[in-house]
Amino acid sequence: MVNYREVVFSHRMSIYYARSWHWVSIRSMQGAPMTLDQADLDELRQRTRELCARFPDEYWRETDRNRRYPQEFVDTLTEARLLSALIPTEYGGLGLGLTEASVIMEEINKSGGHSAACHAQMYTMGALLRHGSVEQKQAYLPAIAAGTLRLQAFSITEDAAGSDTTSIQTRADPADDGFILTGHKSWTSRIEQSDLALVLARTAAKGEDKTAGLTLFLVDLRQVRSEQPESLEVVKVRTMFNYATNQIFFHGLRVPASAVIGEVGKGFRYVIDGWNAERILLASEAVGDGYWFSNRATEYANKREVFGRPIGANQGVQFPIADAYMRVRAADLMRYEAARLFDSGQPCGAEANMAKHLSSEASWAAANACLDTHGGYGFVDEYDVERKFRETRMFQVAPVNNNLIKAFISTKVLGLPRSY
Repeated sequence: MVNYREVVFSHRMSIYYARSWHWVSIRSMQGAPMTLDQADLDELRQRTRELCARFPDEYWRETDRNRRYPQEFVDTLTEARLLSALIPTEYGGLGLGLTEASVIMEEINKSGGHSAACHAQMYTMGALLRHGSVEQKQAYLPAIAAGTLRLQAFSITEDAAGSDTTSIQTRADPADDGFILTGHKSWTSRIEQSDLALVLARTAAKGEDKTAGLTLFLVDLRQVRSEQPESLEVVKVRTMFNYATNQIFFHGLRVPASAVIGEVGKGFRYVIDGWNAERILLASEAVGDGYWFSNRATEYANKREVFGRPIGANQGVQFPIADAYMRVRAADLMRYEAARLFDSGQPCGAEANMAKHLSSEASWAAANACLDTHGGYGFVDEYDVERKFRETRMFQVAPVNNNLIKAFISTKVLGLPRSY
């Protein structure tokens, strides 16, 4: 049996050799991701850092200013196969766990970048991987892993329903050859940059079991654009940061029965099945932001002199930075604990939610400390603090509001009466 010790990276391809191919094949058959040891995880982190270094602050400043999708950055990570981290090796992916995927996301934000341009491909994989048919996996996963297909759009939220996903109204009415989608969605990001989209729609009226009657579809946007472009209306939404988000309207969009993920009527369960992964990945992005703010604040406080000495010598400057940094470190530990539980197949709802909450609050504390440290210069775009400040604020309200996380912990963990 041949053993390998190293993880080999190249600019066009990242190929992971495990210590035993036999071990990897067994893990793959068991459906378990490959877990890297600390040395290999550090190398993955370093490789991601090197790729991100090709895109300095000026690049992200320009894309933010023009609300432009960072196509070059996404292409680079796709070529390096980092966006296929969670796809099993049998489909051409790296077959890694959520811990490894979270490190990739963290490093993007820690470098000063904005991982929103590519993070959805990480967590949208879950529904297809765990609940998609063999035919769907074979048809799409190899192409997604190779970068010839892109799955970045997840269309769930509606204006009236908001966080109450079970109250969505977009319909999927049965037709002879499948379903016809009619309705409206808000906050559907990156649909114009995607070839595929996951769409949650109602196939039955809301009943006593409010989670039933919702079906998840994997919509092939290539077919829609070429054969029925009038059935999908996309309205761009300009937000306070560069997120490529949209409202979309389904005007009788026809989808085949083969587009259904799993079973008809059980889509809500498939969606919440991926929420833990989404929260953990978003937590890692917030942690990355927190480290970026802490580093930038420290650098500036060391070099900026007022009254004949560095401003970092003042405890009024030191303490907020130190306090925020400690909060980031603590949130980082919760992120790793949540990812560990997820990768080992154990329940992790509480930990995933706490990781998202703690990291978003920590990154916001670090953002404010960094802005205060820079003073007026923090509002000047060439320092990049104001850009990252706007970006990290989202983590407190999306993809789930922190108040809902508090309600979850109160009722599901502590056993307090339900508040909603």
